[in-house]
Amino acid sequence: MHGRPGTVSGALIAVDPGPFATVQDLGRHGFQRYGVSGSGPMDEVSFRIANALAGNAAGVAAIEFTFAGGCWEVDAARCRIAVTGDFPVRIEGAAAPAYAAHVLPRGGRIEIGRAAGGLRGYLAVAGGFDIAPVLASCSTHSRARFGGFEGRPLRAGDRLPLRSPTAEGPDLALDPAHWPKPRDTVRIVFGPQDDHFTPAGRQTLLENEYRVSAQSDRMGCRLEGPPIEHSGDFNIISDGIVAGSIQVPGSRQPIILLADRQPTGGYPKIATVVSADLPVLAQKRPGDLLRFAAVTQEEAEEIRISMLRDLEPPRLPLRPAGLLPAALSSERLLSTNLISGVVGHPPFDEAD
Repeated sequence: MHGRPGTVSGALIAVDPGPFATVQDLGRHGFQRYGVSGSGPMDEVSFRIANALAGNAAGVAAIEFTFAGGCWEVDAARCRIAVTGDFPVRIEGAAAPAYAAHVLPRGGRIEIGRAAGGLRGYLAVAGGFDIAPVLASCSTHSRARFGGFEGRPLRAGDRLPLRSPTAEGPDLALDPAHWPKPRDTVRIVFGPQDDHFTPAGRQTLLENEYRVSAQSDRMGCRLEGPPIEHSGDFNIISDGIVAGSIQVPGSRQPIILLADRQPTGGYPKIATVVSADLPVLAQKRPGDLLRFAAVTQEEAEEIRISMLRDLEPPRLPLRPAGLLPAALSSERLLSTNLISGVVGHPPFDEAD
């Protein structure tokens, strides 16, 4: 359950990991029958983009941080670090773009501030972390206290061993036009127990806004809004729960079960959030509003396929950071040799 001790490849040091940071990969699958839910990233889209920027396969373990990303120091010859999420980034005190990869030398520090929007972000390193999997996954299940780094959120002073000090290739960034955008509508498929609710109860869910409760976390998103009417008893024989299941207990207020959910539950589930919209929920803060829209199971499957397709090259528009439109500031243009022989320019990574 522990990360391996320091390796010859070095480590990433948590100088200040922020209020809640954990190691996650794409999740722990095939063990829910034994009472172990999947964990994994809350925002799969931002997680996959971080790994793509770092040059990793989609499922390599990365750090998920919440509200603020804190400060991290490289203890390796070189380390390529990619950050995603709507967070300000600074490297050695200088502003740097988010949704981009940056190469840091030994002793280099990257600071990730408070979220400008949304709630969660991701930090990936080229090659990933040298952390032993538990039940075929490096994801942290913080409630059950296993997986990830010592089965817990990261603390100041933790040293996450690196698999490789690789830093070859250009510093890539995602065109800002393609950054994930916040949405207030979440798509759902009714069932599996929507017959436990009256027609009026189902319409209530679709026709009203719900507010995210402060009692939300990686286990579930509690909502506050118009009560949803059951057609009878609000108890059922306990059965399986998937990420996105919307339970409605006796309070008649919906609860959306998420990554660290319990594996079974005894309240009827009126609907299930489509998997491609779970990242929308992951970025909702307490007090944010959301609405629901119903789709068919076939539509939900097509939405998932489309999401994954858009996260694969060449549809995911990753470019050398210096060539992004956002990089062409007046300072950049003034420092660039637009007319041969007038003035030279420093490398783009130094100009930033």
